Amino acid sequence: MPKLKTHSGAKKRFSLTKTGKVKRARAYKSHILTKKDTKRTRRLRTTAYADVTNVDAVKKMIPYK
Repeated sequence: MPKLKTHSGAKKRFSLTKTGKVKRARAYKSHILTKKDTKRTRRLRTTAYADVTNVDAVKKMIPYK
């Protein structure tokens, strides 16, 4: 069976934990940060886990990670 290709966008955005959870960054942290209060931008720095409904799809996109 041939090797699977890794999705380039997914490998930059997601990583797996030892227990198999999919780790992701939070959205809305890239630009127009002046109107967002400091408390909000600080909260957006923290990592989160992908929703259960998306985990299987993400794992298929990053098979060797």
